[in-house]
Amino acid sequence: MLPTATPSKSAPVPTGLAFPAIDRECASRHTADTLRLLCEQLNPQRRVVHRGDTVYQAGERFGNLYILNSGFFKIVNLSADGREQVVGLKFRGDWLGFDGIAGARYSCDAVAMDTGEIWVVAYEALLAASITCPELLQLMHCAMSREIAHDRDSLMSVCTLPADARVADFLHHWAESLAERGMRTDEITLRMTRAEIGNYLGMTLESVSRALSRLARDNVIGFAAKGRRDVQIPDVNALSAFVQRCLAPTPAMLQ
Repeated sequence: MLPTATPSKSAPVPTGLAFPAIDRECASRHTADTLRLLCEQLNPQRRVVHRGDTVYQAGERFGNLYILNSGFFKIVNLSADGREQVVGLKFRGDWLGFDGIAGARYSCDAVAMDTGEIWVVAYEALLAASITCPELLQLMHCAMSREIAHDRDSLMSVCTLPADARVADFLHHWAESLAERGMRTDEITLRMTRAEIGNYLGMTLESVSRALSRLARDNVIGFAAKGRRDVQIPDVNALSAFVQRCLAPTPAMLQ
């Protein structure tokens, strides 16, 4: 039997940030209810993963879906010339493996960014259980819908936002994802290197570093003394305001 991970207790989200407490509680409760239903109906296999572990690889035969009980994961696509592109980020409660349904093979790699736990669900077993428990199929469709919506928003960000705003929007999404899961957002630990963030946002490492420095100069974010991956966010709303300032026309443009 595979060992199970013990999720760490999340610190409470400080008040006064962008996310009302009732919304955080509802989102966190929804994630917990989803995991509980999956556990009750399917008794999924639990698997502990560590940073750098691959859940599945492109070209591997599809058979399972994976639900994240803890940890952070990245989805990596490999181009024809061998270049790796980070195309998705996943948090607790998210699903992995939808890309394998249509062609019966996974089209990307799913890689752990830290220690976590995934629940392995056989796709055929999920469909069979959905006959007597339609809520399972609804859960899967909701997860698919959220993934489509987020992919659309990410594409809009990459295609329409200037570099600094792209990084601010990325940090806002990371903080928002943590808040929805009842986790703290006043200080977050980025599980990605500057190079990986740039890869995900379509930017160079240098552009990411400059954007983070500008955000820090504007007091939108700060860096903890223990490391440059620990980002302090005093007010999540300030990230949204920064993005809007980047999009606002300059006086010269209005003339």
